[in-house]
Amino acid sequence: MARDPVTLALMQKRLDQISRHMGWVMTRTARSPIFSQSHDFSCFVNGPDGTLVANADGLPIHTGGGGFAARALLRRFAGRVNPEDVFVLSDPYVAGGNHLPDWVIARPVFVAEAAAPGSGTGGAVGAVGAVGAPVLAGFCCNRAHQSDIGGGLAGTYNPEATEIWHEGIRLPVMKLVDRGEVRDDLWELLLINSRTPELLDGDLRAMLGSTRIGVERVAALVDELGTDAYLDYLDGILEHADRRFREAVAGLPDGRYRAEESTDNDCFEQREITIRVAVTVKGDDMTVDFTGTDPQILGFKNSSLANTYSATYLALSSFFEPDLPRNEGTYRCVEIVAPEGSIVNSLPPAPMTMNTVFVAWEIVHALWKALGQADPSRACAGWAKTIHGHVTGYRPDGTSWVMYQWHAMGTPGATGERDGFAQMGHIITLGGLDLPNLEFYEQLYPVRYRRWEQRCDAGGPGHYRGGTGVHYEADILAPAAWSFRAEGLVTPSGYGVGGGCFGAVGEESVVPADAGRDGPAFTAPKYGIRRLGPACMVAATPGGGGWGDPLTRRTDAVLRDVRDGVVSVAGAARDYGVVVAEDGRSVDEAATAALRAAPLARPVAEPAAERAPTG
Repeated sequence: MARDPVTLALMQKRLDQISRHMGWVMTRTARSPIFSQSHDFSCFVNGPDGTLVANADGLPIHTGGGGFAARALLRRFAGRVNPEDVFVLSDPYVAGGNHLPDWVIARPVFVAEAAAPGSGTGGAVGAVGAVGAPVLAGFCCNRAHQSDIGGGLAGTYNPEATEIWHEGIRLPVMKLVDRGEVRDDLWELLLINSRTPELLDGDLRAMLGSTRIGVERVAALVDELGTDAYLDYLDGILEHADRRFREAVAGLPDGRYRAEESTDNDCFEQREITIRVAVTVKGDDMTVDFTGTDPQILGFKNSSLANTYSATYLALSSFFEPDLPRNEGTYRCVEIVAPEGSIVNSLPPAPMTMNTVFVAWEIVHALWKALGQADPSRACAGWAKTIHGHVTGYRPDGTSWVMYQWHAMGTPGATGERDGFAQMGHIITLGGLDLPNLEFYEQLYPVRYRRWEQRCDAGGPGHYRGGTGVHYEADILAPAAWSFRAEGLVTPSGYGVGGGCFGAVGEESVVPADAGRDGPAFTAPKYGIRRLGPACMVAATPGGGGWGDPLTRRTDAVLRDVRDGVVSVAGAARDYGVVVAEDGRSVDEAATAALRAAPLARPVAEPAAERAPTG
């Protein structure tokens, strides 16, 4: 069958829009702020063999492994997937999950066999009265982070976990809806294992409604094209993505490019754990080999295979042109080698809940460093690591509340086109995770925000400056359990490229309420649980890396940064060789030229843990 390129392009856009529409449904119908405010979910469409064919506006760390989940479903229920079934799954070992809190709802799309275009018989079987033998045309799915799934600490992130059973309920592939009938027993099992059952109930219903809308829209598309044509064009979409990415890979010089990235702890002890990667380019084929990566660890930063594939896809897609297709066809030319028992392909019973943040950060940056050797012009400076904790407690009526500290998250590095954003969330979201409204949180939780503003002198100096990071202060007004999870506090993380410099390290401390506003603080642990009375969290997030030589940065850009309070007058001279008047209103161009020409003017482009940002 000859494929019309216009139809092919329109079908890809339609499928992307369907996944986007599914996301809108979730945002507007969900109960928890994780869904409605932060959008910590993703929607995608799979083909009949489980291959991911479309996704939009989701989190890359979710969608990259979407095919793993659908294929696990097909293996578990081979020959037993029926019209109007719906499945739920999460387990990273047996169900293609990335980590336990991210639940997948998968709803199969059944259509009438060999329906002709516009016949009205190609709709979803059992949903709109289609006739003929049912044909599985794919799945509409979403993956979403649940507020609480049990385990050792409310909020799903248990930094004291040493095995996966400490992290909450494990979901193999299970049939949640059987031929249109919700399994009440399973629904009750899920809710009774959560400390926030009212949120989980509402969010699950939002996920079910989202996939139903997706199935209806896909069925309508099948009705327009005909069943055979639809399935053929699915293959065409994947083949087109394969061609586009092969062209991108072929543009790199053949060679083997090695790099590594490290974390400085295993959640319990200070020690270096290294992710090593070798990227081999040969023509239009690529191998990503993690051989030599350190073994899995005691703490909960171990990666499932699905998570490692997702992080790898994220690194590749963000390195090349942004208009490349985003489906599994894109990566047909990429072979990934992830040794079993390593931190990038861990074996049971290793805990995994933190893996979508760390070790995903290290995987992405190791790959960026390797790819940057092949094409330095595309290299992005390092994103800073993040402070990503939460607090949880009980209301007077005995119900639980869980508040994520989203506002102290990661800071991007600079690129060859612009400065890094002040704050953009974890690298694994690429901006897809929204920061909740502070006033909304103050109404919902026992919290009062004191400060949320950009840091000064924290962004890595460069021709383009790294993201500044933020100062964050929040009073927690009630007794609570605090889950601390932070990196980049000792070892600088936002590295520079092309002569750019590291961003500053971060800081985190807690001031008990009874100590007063300026009372003594204690340094928060990187990872751990503390049960505290009312207290104030004080954080300064790490800065992103700079891109290019700081001494070539435009003086007017430095002056603007001084006026905006993100670079001090002293920092302008020290880091950029720019002499700014003490009042911050003008640049002394003659003094600047002399300073930049001086032998000692050049900033050090190495980690600078001792550099103390002001402000």
